Amino acid sequence: MSFLRLTDVTKFYGSTRAVSAMNLSVEKGEFVSLLGPSGCGKTTTLQMIAGFEAVSSGRIELAGKDITNAKANTRGLGIVFQSYALFPHMTVADNVSFGLEMRKMPKAERADRVKQALALVHLEAHATRYPRELSGGQRQRVALARALVIEPPVLLLDEPLSNLDAKLREEMQFELRQIQRKVGTTTVMVTHDQSEAMSISDRVVVMEGGCATQIDHPHRVYEHPSTRFISTFVGKANLLNGRVATCSTGSCNVEVGPLAVQVDEDGFKAGAAVLLSVRPEKLQLVTAGRGRLDGTVQERFFLGSQWLYRIATPAGDLMVLSPNDGRDALDEGNAVGVDWPAHCTRLLPAEEAVAA
Repeated sequence: MSFLRLTDVTKFYGSTRAVSAMNLSVEKGEFVSLLGPSGCGKTTTLQMIAGFEAVSSGRIELAGKDITNAKANTRGLGIVFQSYALFPHMTVADNVSFGLEMRKMPKAERADRVKQALALVHLEAHATRYPRELSGGQRQRVALARALVIEPPVLLLDEPLSNLDAKLREEMQFELRQIQRKVGTTTVMVTHDQSEAMSISDRVVVMEGGCATQIDHPHRVYEHPSTRFISTFVGKANLLNGRVATCSTGSCNVEVGPLAVQVDEDGFKAGAAVLLSVRPEKLQLVTAGRGRLDGTVQERFFLGSQWLYRIATPAGDLMVLSPNDGRDALDEGNAVGVDWPAHCTRLLPAEEAVAA
């Protein structure tokens, strides 16, 4: 049995449906991220799990117990907010201890638990400081310690790293994952940052328009997106219009402009309009005449470790990511060939282009 289960959970604000029939099962100790753009329903879903928002219909269960209508303060969940919500007049130790005091834990036991929690986030030396005396990363860790010290069955994270600068955010992603693995707390995180969700989650729930459009392991979501939206929201993708010529078990032959491409997928009918999806980093620039397509460099952008090129081809424009290996970059106007391994392409129904 799943540790946390959402069954057909739906939320209406008046006549507006914010979350539509959400079904999600989270295993004990798992780290799951709700990923999507603003307004997709991910934060509303987290708030219903926390008990801050009432469920319009559906059911939420924790460890086999129905908590759909339970009050937030009876669920015993740990929560880290985007703003951290630390008490400015309390020291770090007092902030972390607050939840234990509310549970009337004896003072000696409370002090031991606080000490352990601060050690977990490497803030033992900052116990007597106030939030205003801490950096953003330190305040984030205090909020995490405060949530974990009560030993919650589930830890809920609402965009916990969004207020940090890029470098610190990346460092804290991995520190957060290490802490979660060490403690083993079942965790559900809301984020709009694709790299954040991909790097630290066991599974990712991609949401669009209040619906969970794909629930899978990060690698599967990236390599096998189920919709056009996911292929372009989770990373970048080149999408070329094509038509299925033939399709048999495990393989389809697709006509993309002047190009015939074999794709390791099936389930499409001959004659069906499709989108051929290939990631920019899977494309290779070769000498003109030696690739699947010939093209011309239209634009180039320097990204530090990579060059991003826009290549005009007879099948359509392609974005290509090439490593910055120290060689001179291609100039705009250069003729090039574009190639890619057969297993790197994906097919999506053409109607996804209209729906998105």
